[in-house]
Amino acid sequence: MEEIIGMNAGKVWTQLDIAGRQNVKDLKKATKLREKDLYAALGWLAREGKLCFEEEENGKELFVSLK
Repeated sequence: MEEIIGMNAGKVWTQLDIAGRQNVKDLKKATKLREKDLYAALGWLAREGKLCFEEEENGKELFVSLK
């Protein structure tokens, strides 16, 4: 399972490197990952200190970018 999460983290990192800051919905669509797989990959990258998270004031959207 860790290998799959790591590979998915690579997909997420690559997408953010190419496209820059994205909301989670667009990131999910671009990477074609299931929601649980996307969040596992985001957790992996966050734990490594590679991501910045920004929440809209209304709390309805979460944006992710590389540090």
